[in-house]
Amino acid sequence: MLAKLQTFTLLGIDAFNVEVEVDVSPRAAPKTILVGLPDAAVRESTFRVERALVNSGFQRPNDRIVINLAPAELPKQAASFDLPISLGILIGSGQMESDKLDQYAVVGELALEGNTRPAKGVLSMAMAAARAGVHGIVVPRENAAEAAVVEQLEVIAVDSLSQAVSFFAGQLEIDPTPSRVSEWFDQFSIYDDDFSDVRGQELAKRAITIAAAGAHNILMLGPPGSGKTMLAKRIPTIMPTLTPVESIETTRVYSAVGRLDAGQPLMATRPFRSPHHTISEAGLVGGGSTPVPGEISMAHNGILFLDELPEFNRRTLEVMRQPLEDGTVTISRAMASTTFPSDLILVAALNPCPCGYRSDPRRQCNCTPPQVERYMSKISGPLLDRIDIHIEVPATEYKELSSRTPGTSSQSMRECVEVARVQQQRRFADFRILFNAQMNSKTIRIHCKLDRPGMELMKSSVNELGLSARAHDKVLRVARTIADLDQSENIKLEHLSEAINYRMLDRDVYN
Repeated sequence: MLAKLQTFTLLGIDAFNVEVEVDVSPRAAPKTILVGLPDAAVRESTFRVERALVNSGFQRPNDRIVINLAPAELPKQAASFDLPISLGILIGSGQMESDKLDQYAVVGELALEGNTRPAKGVLSMAMAAARAGVHGIVVPRENAAEAAVVEQLEVIAVDSLSQAVSFFAGQLEIDPTPSRVSEWFDQFSIYDDDFSDVRGQELAKRAITIAAAGAHNILMLGPPGSGKTMLAKRIPTIMPTLTPVESIETTRVYSAVGRLDAGQPLMATRPFRSPHHTISEAGLVGGGSTPVPGEISMAHNGILFLDELPEFNRRTLEVMRQPLEDGTVTISRAMASTTFPSDLILVAALNPCPCGYRSDPRRQCNCTPPQVERYMSKISGPLLDRIDIHIEVPATEYKELSSRTPGTSSQSMRECVEVARVQQQRRFADFRILFNAQMNSKTIRIHCKLDRPGMELMKSSVNELGLSARAHDKVLRVARTIADLDQSENIKLEHLSEAINYRMLDRDVYN
């Protein structure tokens, strides 16, 4: 007999329809043949399936079993084919019958005793199932809440192969898993950190507010212990709440790599990623023989924090240049190309010199000028050009540390950010961009016009600081955001002057 079931495979973070065809035919010696471009994990599924069938009380057919995963040219990976293959073998061997196979897709890995294990990328698979027009999807219980994010789909949670068989055979009614998206947002959208915990550093908080308002990349330079990491970790708390679309985009990435926290089926807070400086190129931007997302995609719609920036391998940093500009990263392999999202705010931190105390009046710096120059030259000019805001974070004085007056809170900073974001939404309603940092040369000419004093200041700054064309545009974008924070339609001289002051590393003061 021939059995057909619907399932999905994951390529990158996207799910594609796969039809599982199982043909069981008499033969003197039992044999299982699996075709359809399976990877090692899928090929090994025949052994898991065989023992899961026997240990669940079913018979392993003593016949020839041919399993085809169509379309044949699409690579198949992961162990999520175990459950549909098992059901196909049972139907093909006449051990069960069902009239629900064309209504439900099936996804799930099996343990040897027949229990289900969670699969990666179930959210993307549920979205693909909804697009394919199926009535529902059968998934392991651990994945049910994640799949239920797709509200137009009936999600059936099963704990074992036996339970799945009973459901398809009509012997067991299983209530669909309800979707509680609003409840999950309320439960998981709370941050533990707050900017009021940071004493002093009000100028840095101002620059961070501008960065969050316009989605600008920012670099903080200061001695060890000045609060750079504390400031960076709190940036997500002042960004607007994730929209449903942003939440699903981010959740798909985390689901595809199996990084969703247990009991949290949906990302409701902005991600904050802080990779170690020994990270490889593939770990940062993604890669592998079968491409998987890297840290820049894990930080999609959130913050990527690179602490001790000069300690990163220079080549590793250089591969970020294109993703920072485009908001996506494409990994090309012989079989296919995969595109991952990387729309993020880059936050970098570094010391002013190898010892870290060049700008600290309380500590002596023993670094020679050549040492400082070599240290700072580890960061390329093209990468610095892609960072809109450069600020100094000086050591905090004791008076500020001991003060009982709370610092500026995340709530007040977020209110300012939201005011500027509303301005940008109105401005870019007819454009395919969302934030000032995404403006191209054409939109800059339209929305960043300067008056005569502003043009004179810009001209002198370009000539004296040696700003590149890209840095010139960065200054205008930042000035536009500062004007939005002031709810000003035009960029005034003070807005432009503040934006120019945020190009600290263009001034040659640390060489």
